[in-house]
This record gives sequence, C-alpha cells and structure tokens, in this order.
Amino acid sequence: MRTKPTFVIVATERRSKLARVMPAPELHDLACVIHLHSTYSDGTGTVPEIAAAARANALDAVLLTDHDTLEAKRRGEEGYHEGVLVLVGEEVSPRARDHLLAFGPDQHVRHRGRTAAEVSRRVHAAGGIAFAAHPFSRGSTLVKRPAAMPYSDLDGAELTGIELWSFVTDSVEAIARWRDVAAFVARPERFVDHPPERNLAEWDRLCRDRRVVAIGGLDAHQIGVRVLGRVPLKLMSYRRSFSFLRTHVLCERAPTGVLEHDREAIFGALREGRCYLAMDSLEPARGFSFWGERAGELVAMGAQASAAAVTLRVRAPRPAALRLLRDGELLASRDGDELEQRVEGAGVYRVEARLEAGGRERTWIVSNPIYLR
Repeated sequence: MRTKPTFVIVATERRSKLARVMPAPELHDLACVIHLHSTYSDGTGTVPEIAAAARANALDAVLLTDHDTLEAKRRGEEGYHEGVLVLVGEEVSPRARDHLLAFGPDQHVRHRGRTAAEVSRRVHAAGGIAFAAHPFSRGSTLVKRPAAMPYSDLDGAELTGIELWSFVTDSVEAIARWRDVAAFVARPERFVDHPPERNLAEWDRLCRDRRVVAIGGLDAHQIGVRVLGRVPLKLMSYRRSFSFLRTHVLCERAPTGVLEHDREAIFGALREGRCYLAMDSLEPARGFSFWGERAGELVAMGAQASAAAVTLRVRAPRPAALRLLRDGELLASRDGDELEQRVEGAGVYRVEARLEAGGRERTWIVSNPIYLR
C-alpha cells in the first residue's frame, strides 16, 4: 500500500486545525506472518497449503521457519504462490534454548558446539538477518510442554532483533487453569490482550544501547495428524492462526513479483526496523505510519538520527488510544487517528495503539522505535 501526501488534523490545547505537514515516507505496507512450520519439520501443512491459508487472509508474504532445514528452498518452493510470496528461512534449534530465526543464508546454519553469539555471527556473515525466537520463554506452569526455551544472549550485538510477541508461546505460558486452555483454543482473540510487560520492558532496555528490531511471531504448527495427505483433525489451523498477529513490513520499493527483488526488499526493511506488529484480528492495521520530521528531513520508523529537536507524527487507519513512549515511559497520548509531539533530546521513541474489544482495552499495534542518539 503506497502512502500518499495528505492533510492531517493537528491537535492543540485550544482547538484542532487543518494544517499542511510533510507526508509520511512513501513506503509499501506488506502484511506478513513470521515463524511457522511445515511438514518439513513439525508442522502438518505443506507449503502450498500454507500459501493458500495466507491467501485466504489477504496476506502478502509468509516467512517460513522450519526447524534446522531449508528443505522448502531446496525443493524450489520459495517464491510466489498465486500472489502470496513464501520466503524460506529456518529456526536454528539447539535442544534447550537459544532458538534463532534466520533469514538469508542459502545453507543450513549449523549450531552444534557453537554459542548463541557464534550462530548469530554466522548468519550475519552469510548476509542474513537473525531474530531471537521466543526469547523470554519461561515454560508453562500448567503443563510440561512447551518447555522453557529462552534466548541467553540478548545483549549480543550480532542479533538483528527479537521476537517481541510470540503468539503461541506467550499465550500458553500465561495460562494458569485448564479451563483457560479450552478458552484459548476456542476463542484466542478473546484471550490475548497485550504482549507480556516483561517482554516490552526488556526490549526497551536493549534499545537504549543499540537498535533491536521487534517482530511478531506466530510459532504456528497447525497441530494435528496428516492422514492420507489430509489433516482431518487440527487445532489452530494455519488459516485461523494467520488472522491474528502479523508483522507489517514497510518496503521502499513496490513488489515486482520477482522473487529476488521482493525478498531483498522485505529483508532490507526488517534489517532496518521499518516494520510494526499488529493484531489484525482486532482491526486491519495496514496504513499505520510513525515518522519524524525536521527542517525538511523525514525520519522513518526504525531510523537512528541525532538528538536535535524533531516532530514525531503518528497516523492510524482508524481512531484508537495512541500512546507515544520514550525509553519505555509514557510521553504523550491521544484518542484519535493521529498524534503529533515535538521532542528534544536523546531517547528511544515508539508507539502503541490500543482498541476496546470484548469490554476491555487491547493492544492493536506496536511500532518499532525512532532512535534519537
């Protein structure tokens, strides 16, 4: 989706007025699902079936991460599937912890005998990007599975970023009663309200020292058993999972339909932090923008700039409770579809948007930051 120049409503203490402002950077908003597994590891769906589920959800891209294999790429299944781009990465999966979502390398990244930092360095040496998978995992207090699988070296400079909100892992670990298991399976959209506070707090801490890109991951497996090429009984089908948490990637160039071009555009945007998390099951989030401007200069989401004064602007596709945070602390808030705030001094600035749903407030969007150093 191409963002066009526009007029915005600028809020003041006395009145709202129509004012001409610089447009948001002209970026193309691609809705993606990240972190999922196919029959090449421990999922129950084939790549074409996964692409069909994505197409049914009007997604632009799927970032596949089977455990310790690039088999889908080896078999030529990376590419466009009737309009849906399937990109093949892998979840590098040591036995107990330090799982890593790796995108870009053409060969499997071996982890035996290597530390987490060494594995992420190998990904970067191959020109790839690396995200810590479910890095804050503690395990479930109710059941033994899934076991805790945290990431032990979040301060490692070789990480591109982290899976800030891991939909399945964070949700299951929050369940304390068996009846809540059934509630989650039946209506997860009524069960999941926010990313865990501990995840956000640790991310804010990490961002004070360096850029740490946040993504949202599903960890989707479509639990079930394949029988004669079909899955007659399944929990959390891909089609259903894909309607929830997404990572919207903001590309500088429009998709061309050519794998190599569009893969680099998506990976480049993720590398630079031009992306935001959205619970699209609440409302479609496509069109959200967060940027800064000063003296004719635009500062895009994910960018790092000097700490001179800048006007930060937020635009949402529908009215919401908009919150601007600096170093994890609330700086400004407004109910509406736009927010403007002039800031001075160093800080890590990010946005949260919340919506009322099911009688309570829920997180809808979490932006990546703008870093003023």
